[in-house]
Amino acid sequence: MLHTPIKWPNGAKCACAITFDIDADSLIHIARPKDGHGRLYPISMGKYGPIIAIPRILETYRRLEIKQSFFAPGWCMEEYPDTMDAILAGGHEIGHHGYLHEDPMKHSATEQRYWFERALDAHQKVTGRKPKGYRAPVYNINQAVIDLMIEHEFSYESSLMGDDVPYMLKTEKGNLVELPVHWGTDDWPTFAHYEEIGYLMPVSAPSTGLQGFMEEFEAHYEAGGFCMAIWHPFLTGRLARWRAVEKWLESVMERGDVWFAPLHEIAQHVHDQYDLDPNNVRSDELPYYNKPVLL
Repeated sequence: MLHTPIKWPNGAKCACAITFDIDADSLIHIARPKDGHGRLYPISMGKYGPIIAIPRILETYRRLEIKQSFFAPGWCMEEYPDTMDAILAGGHEIGHHGYLHEDPMKHSATEQRYWFERALDAHQKVTGRKPKGYRAPVYNINQAVIDLMIEHEFSYESSLMGDDVPYMLKTEKGNLVELPVHWGTDDWPTFAHYEEIGYLMPVSAPSTGLQGFMEEFEAHYEAGGFCMAIWHPFLTGRLARWRAVEKWLESVMERGDVWFAPLHEIAQHVHDQYDLDPNNVRSDELPYYNKPVLL
């Protein structure tokens, strides 16, 4: 049972999005700024994403005729422009994901504006487009970034975990559609083994590592919800894992009642539902708190 179910287009039973965060080798550079440039194995692991995995993923999407969303730090867009061109050529979306995967919570409001707008400049330079959505690196969004999104007329945000289905974020400065994430549909806990940046996860087999997401999908399908994967090309885009995803995608698409769409289209649909009747979509008022609760 869902708190506030959403009616999906064309009688679809549920909505689904496979989103990829193309962090590439930005992670080692931001985590190890003094010597990351000389650490060849983590650089090569990151580069696997835009160079090897993304073409594989795009070919699957082309064959199955679906459009999806990718998020990329601005530095990665500048470093791998051909990859970004290929994503856009396939009709997919590229969202804002910081500049060098910097954690917003580690920066002042002035510094956050600098990195946020530097990433916007990278989008404009590489794609000629302004992104419509944002996902915070490590999900660490705060009110200052929400305000920046509203100032720059973004339509949606995808870093919070407050519901099973999309909902509205309402602030004094404006509103955004929230497309909620959750660690249960993120591939990092099951596949990331990356000691250099502080993660030592037990690496699961493709079948067991992806099982959690597939079970999440079945629950959303039964309830008429919204299931979103938050994956990384250098993790889930590897050969055996993507083969498992591909087979799953083929089986789900045979059902004929699942709406696969890029996030900006899902956000627009949710906003339209809200405009028809605000009771159609649950809302959260931000900020949640204005001061520490113990003071």
